[in-house]
Amino acid sequence: MSEVEPATTRDTSQRRSQISSMVRERGSVQVAALARQFRVSLQTIRKDLHYLTELGITARAYGGAIAADVVNPVQEPAVATKLALHREEKERIGRYAASLVRAGESIVLDSGTTTLQIARHLPDLEGITVVTNDFGILAALMQKTHIKIVMLGGELRRKNMAFYGAQTVSALNDLLVDKLFLGVDGFDIERGITTHHEAEAMLNRKMAEVAREVIAVTDGSKFGRVCLHRIIGLNELTGLITDAGAGTYVSQAKDSSGFDLHLV
Repeated sequence: MSEVEPATTRDTSQRRSQISSMVRERGSVQVAALARQFRVSLQTIRKDLHYLTELGITARAYGGAIAADVVNPVQEPAVATKLALHREEKERIGRYAASLVRAGESIVLDSGTTTLQIARHLPDLEGITVVTNDFGILAALMQKTHIKIVMLGGELRRKNMAFYGAQTVSALNDLLVDKLFLGVDGFDIERGITTHHEAEAMLNRKMAEVAREVIAVTDGSKFGRVCLHRIIGLNELTGLITDAGAGTYVSQAKDSSGFDLHLV
């Protein structure tokens, strides 16, 4: 006679299987949202994510987990992968960031899939000037006939279709802009904002120097991640726009660094 599997064990196995499917489909999951969905405690979900991390299915992130087979905190994912991850969050962030831009303002859009959403949602108003080094952002802005575009030249990096190098940095020397919208690869309370690519870090630092406001735009999957090259500290940020599911981590960062926090 076979032994009957306990209900609690069966429920745990089914829940973990569902979470595994969700993280592979969405790219990331949040602890609080999972606890509400499955009607279990936060501690139970954390144990589930720890179990899935040990299996190599997920990688832990503050407030949740990310898909281990899609995003490696040490290695830069391809543009196609980035475009597929957290699309809804990036669109909300991009739409909100674009709403902060007024006629007559000049902005810098850093290379990235979140800043691409800003470009797509920018109002097509006279007097707005956009400075960028990103080929995809340029293509999106070409659809808008009133916005003035300043393209930073340099050497094309095909991995993310953006321009970098000494020429790109020097092009910013004589510019003063109102806002920089800065995409990030890593966002850590102690180590600040980081990226995978050295030339990008150098360019981003220069962008921050010439901007009156520096606003980071990122979904919650980047929190707690540290990449090789540091851009700026969190105390140098004016604001952060992120998704509402980011959890307590960003609140701690806001309290310690003093930037404006916008949850969308």
